Amino acid sequence: MTYRLLFDHALTRTDPERAHHTAFRAIRAARPVTALRPTPGEPVRALGLTFPNLLGLAAGFDKNAVGIDGLAALGFGHVEIGTVTGEGQPGNPKPRLFRLPGDRAVVNRMGFNNDGAEVVAARLAARGRRRAGSGGGPVLGVNIGKTKVVPDDDQVAVEADYGKSTRLLAPHADYLVVNVSSPNTPGLRNLQAVEKLQPLLEHVRRTADQVTAKRVPMLVKIAPDLADDDVLAVADMALAIGLDGIIATNTTISRADLRTPAAEVERVGAGGLSGRPLTERSLDVLRLLRDRVGPDLTLIGVGGITTVADARARLDAGATLLQGYTAFIYEGPLWPRRIVRGVAG
Repeated sequence: MTYRLLFDHALTRTDPERAHHTAFRAIRAARPVTALRPTPGEPVRALGLTFPNLLGLAAGFDKNAVGIDGLAALGFGHVEIGTVTGEGQPGNPKPRLFRLPGDRAVVNRMGFNNDGAEVVAARLAARGRRRAGSGGGPVLGVNIGKTKVVPDDDQVAVEADYGKSTRLLAPHADYLVVNVSSPNTPGLRNLQAVEKLQPLLEHVRRTADQVTAKRVPMLVKIAPDLADDDVLAVADMALAIGLDGIIATNTTISRADLRTPAAEVERVGAGGLSGRPLTERSLDVLRLLRDRVGPDLTLIGVGGITTVADARARLDAGATLLQGYTAFIYEGPLWPRRIVRGVAG
């Protein structure tokens, strides 16, 4: 409640991107204290890995792998860094991050701003490997995406770009995510079409196997805006090529049924919408996937998970693991432990 009051009456008056960096610095600084608290929840076995609990932090918060262990100390069982691109890039012009407090939502058009695969790989190498789930650190996911200047209609260039990130980052990852679903890189979502997605995933799989001694699980992250038939096509492809899992879902470009006044939504402009308005569609996509792929494929549910009831609904729909981001912003640093303990209870 204290954080909610602080957020509603103070933080909402601060530029969202500046507030993010300030909060992240505080999380990193507090790590020596928060790390003394045991990780909540029960271990989950998935992807051939042992996750300390079922809740992870979605990609986008720690794009550059600078605060993995501080974030885990707040109670996340896994942390997914990125999205990392083959080449470093500044992202889209500012302002590019906006809150819609009335909807408990965020709009971002960050544009994969990150230091690039070479820099992030060096940072991960300096951190060293942690044995996930054994007191040594969280499970580490690495989310990779397309460099903006690479044209989406040049399949060879796209595969080379993702291949570079894979070669550099797969050796440091507990699992690898191929992101083709952000709305903020021109043409990226076109790669979700199965005829483009399958060869890309197969290329990333081959590349990862060439640079790792132990097979790194690979997942794909999809958009909630896919038509149901396209969701099912991705599910069928995942089974056909032996993909390890699917993350459902990324942000949406829809602005339907928002409480925020239309003029304010229009002023914010383009970008991916996350948070509460995504709950229903992300849940529907998850159900579609689980019904199609059967009980064994790992499905990570993300998008609009705010309450314990939301988390339980996602598990009931077939999620193996959960992720959050926007609720973490609105609910504060105690949110991960509250969700994990609430689901366990």
